[in-house]
Amino acid sequence: SSRILCDMCTQNRKPAQKTCMKCEISMCVQHLQAHLTTPVLLQTHPLTEPMAIDRNTKCPQHGKLLEYYCLDDKTCVCVSCAIEDQHRLHNMKTFSTAHKELLEKLKAEQKNLQVKIKDKNTILEKWEKTEREKLTSSSVRLIEAVTNLRDVSLTSVQSSVSARMVSIRTSNSSMQAAQKEKDTFKFLKMYSQVNQDVEKAKAVDLRKGLEPGPNRDKLVLEMRQNGEKMVNQASNFLESLLNLVDPESHQGVNASSDLIFEPRTPNSSMSLSKDKRTVFYNSWMGQCSGIFLIQSTQSVPNYQRWILRLPDEGDWMIGLCDKQSANKLNDPVYGLSCFNNCLNCVATKSKEKIGGKDIPRPGRVEVFWDVLASKLSFFSRTGQHQREEIITIEMTINNWPLVPFVQL
Repeated sequence: SSRILCDMCTQNRKPAQKTCMKCEISMCVQHLQAHLTTPVLLQTHPLTEPMAIDRNTKCPQHGKLLEYYCLDDKTCVCVSCAIEDQHRLHNMKTFSTAHKELLEKLKAEQKNLQVKIKDKNTILEKWEKTEREKLTSSSVRLIEAVTNLRDVSLTSVQSSVSARMVSIRTSNSSMQAAQKEKDTFKFLKMYSQVNQDVEKAKAVDLRKGLEPGPNRDKLVLEMRQNGEKMVNQASNFLESLLNLVDPESHQGVNASSDLIFEPRTPNSSMSLSKDKRTVFYNSWMGQCSGIFLIQSTQSVPNYQRWILRLPDEGDWMIGLCDKQSANKLNDPVYGLSCFNNCLNCVATKSKEKIGGKDIPRPGRVEVFWDVLASKLSFFSRTGQHQREEIITIEMTINNWPLVPFVQL
């Protein structure tokens, strides 16, 4: 404040104590008294800490002094902005009131964050220990499965090769014995057997696997069974890593196993399973249509995610709708529809065919709702961790009570 001097002092300018945004002057203690004691000036002339008046203190649109703060847009505005333009219906405060309220808000938020950080320090240690133990356990089981499969394979093949090596050793012994035999008659008598041993040894292929037979069949079956377990363990390990790094995008298909359906349109041609997780269609009753709300989706405060297996035939639509008008799917509706095997993007009061790339009719659809960003994304799930984006819809920010639904 010592850098800003009183604009009303004619000689020996004193340091300013306040700046009047209305008068656009800075005042010392003596010249400030009129603003502090005159009711009209006190109410209509906003005072701030000493500051230099420049173009930054005026509205770039109207050229008037910035006197108010818009809490909705978090920006300083002039009187014309406040009563005439885009801010006229917003929550407006004077500088002093906004400063006081926002300062109190920051103090409260800082306090909450400090408590959260303090709690997180303890929770983080437990979380790290839990995740490390879980990943270590998964990796150990995977390594054990791989090691066991490797050892069984190598041991079995090694035993088979060792057995085949016997023929080579036998023929080698026979040839050595024949070469040492000096008696012609005895040599010729021996040669027939030696020749058989040599031919048998020449037929041996040490690079070949196990000999055909029940032992090989049994081992192959055992390896297939252990191999399937190993693949499952590897998949679980990968799923744990992906969920740790990117939980929003890489949850496994099983993450939606808690979905249940709530029928909103009475229909005798469609029925629910006992656990309310499967919709059955009675084809002998002809064409029909049903709307079902999706409940108990996997959710956190900032997003929701659900995955549905959809029928190979017939039309469907999946997405978000207004809970109050779900029976008739009146606006607002945001979703993905399949009509006559063509995919369409459905937004409030509009339907547009999805083009630009050849997307086959998906059998399993993943829906991801980013609540904060007001985005609704659809993916075709082709595997446990594989998915292809179909489309992302930018939704209008509103206060509608939107809920997940599917229409079949």
